[in-house]
Amino acid sequence: MVKTLIFGHKSPDTDTICSALVYADLKTKLGYEVEPVRLGELNGETEYALEYFKQEAPRLVETVADETEQVILVDHNERQQSADDIDKVEVKEVIDHHRIANFETDGPLYYRAEPVGCTATILNKLYKEQNVEVSEEMAGLMVSSIISDSLLFKSPTCTEEDEKAAEELAAKARIDLNEYGLDMLKAGTDISDKSAEELISIDAKAFEMGEANVRIAQVNTVDTAEVLERKSDLEEAMQKEINGNGYNLFVLLITDILDSDSTAIAIGENQAAVEQAFNVKLENNEAVLKDVVSRKKQVVPPLNKVFG
Repeated sequence: MVKTLIFGHKSPDTDTICSALVYADLKTKLGYEVEPVRLGELNGETEYALEYFKQEAPRLVETVADETEQVILVDHNERQQSADDIDKVEVKEVIDHHRIANFETDGPLYYRAEPVGCTATILNKLYKEQNVEVSEEMAGLMVSSIISDSLLFKSPTCTEEDEKAAEELAAKARIDLNEYGLDMLKAGTDISDKSAEELISIDAKAFEMGEANVRIAQVNTVDTAEVLERKSDLEEAMQKEINGNGYNLFVLLITDILDSDSTAIAIGENQAAVEQAFNVKLENNEAVLKDVVSRKKQVVPPLNKVFG
């Protein structure tokens, strides 16, 4: 039997890492030979969740075709967000909750995409559909994913299904949902030991929008001013990414998890697209986006509409 690798997107967040671990657990219990791997470094929030539930991080890989012929994608489908050699392997399955873009396969596959706030919400359903019991540890990883993607249910991406799943999984994981959730989110806001290059890569994704190549990164914080003190270094790091990868626009979202607002830093030749998409005026490359916390639902769609 060929081993199948399971992984999420580059610059992995908590849902990407935990979903790879969880789906590997389910597939293993169903008799498949699989291994969860990751395409980038962990952030503080994810490290907190893994340590709390005593789970090891997936193995870090740079390429996949040198060790397998088949892969399963979780929490993403867009090729520029996946392994660099994704075109050299067969995608057997996709479990995702994002838009479908820049994705095609040579053969049929199992594709599960639902308009919910988190991949883990879908995985919780899959356990039930396969009549497999969810362990305390896997429940903990799934509820951590939902908390992360929904910003503890504050994000507009959060659905009733996500909230119900989180309550159910929190009980199985034996945690207080709000207490654990706030502690986990705060663990991800400590940036004191992060370089500017690391900050713009902690949670970043590239998108093809019309003819433009757009990079959108997000940093969660409880003190926006603390992040903005490093603005010049962040802009320099963003410009290096633009120069090195040909991005037409790089947007960094600094999201306050307590106030549920974001400050955007935008640079690049298509900088004006941010002003048009959000009806704001950039001052020194910066603008406040009121009530904006979700890249997927509140940032990508309006930008995509501008680039058309």
